[in-house]
Amino acid sequence: MASGAELRELECFLVLAEELHFGRTGERLYVSQSRVSQLLRSLERRIGARLVHRSSRRVALTPLGERLLGDLRPAYDALRSAVDGARAAARGVTGTLRVGFQGTANARLIDAVAAFERARPGCAAELVEIPFADPFGAVRDGSVDAAVVLMPVDEPDLVRGPVFSRRRLTVAVSVRHPLAARASVRAADLASVPLVTAAAPAPAYWRAAQAPGPVAGPAVTTLQEGLTRVATGRAALLLCLPTAAHHHREDVAYVPVDDLPDSALAVVWHRDRETEPVRAFARAVAEGRD
Repeated sequence: MASGAELRELECFLVLAEELHFGRTGERLYVSQSRVSQLLRSLERRIGARLVHRSSRRVALTPLGERLLGDLRPAYDALRSAVDGARAAARGVTGTLRVGFQGTANARLIDAVAAFERARPGCAAELVEIPFADPFGAVRDGSVDAAVVLMPVDEPDLVRGPVFSRRRLTVAVSVRHPLAARASVRAADLASVPLVTAAAPAPAYWRAAQAPGPVAGPAVTTLQEGLTRVATGRAALLLCLPTAAHHHREDVAYVPVDDLPDSALAVVWHRDRETEPVRAFARAVAEGRD
């Protein structure tokens, strides 16, 4: 493999072959004309023959120089492309960022994706729905680079980024349920109502936060499954207002809850796989949060 000095000699030869002028070659390489001559002589000694004819009036490649140029140019371009690609990837300016979301990709998330892509034209953010019952699994197994999940987040191996989109909670009940006709309800009104919760592998503390009532309801893996249980009148389900609006159904009523803490989302990613694009997406979320 060529050493650093050899690569510089090859680069010098390629530029000289394009310019056919020692002064302009030096300008492009940010070196003196004498340094160009030194690099060329070193390469010619290494090869054992002249590569360039130089006179007071013109510079021209020898037949061997022409042959070397034809063989070297594709290899050098491929090498430079590989290095440039690696550098771009390290800076996070190209590629796809996979972002998980639960239930609904709301307007705030879509705006953050647009801001991220405007700031990094070489990057694209791809939204991937993750299960209601497994908020952290896709981040852990690398299926997504980051995820937007419901709070709370208390996972030692994950980084909790910005918290955003705080929204009032509603309770989804069957249109036949006694609470369906109410303008709003309080937590005490839900004390005897089974609340849908997430199934495993969602952590116990997270499941309890999504269904804080004293009466345990059915455990489900998706929001659609939960809303189906609600429609049958077997349970109720707590949802934020935007998610409730997105999942409008004729057989389900959404009633605002007056005295429960607002629902909130957070961006999370794995501590061992934090990258510049992940941090950039988190900044886009933070800069646009309510």
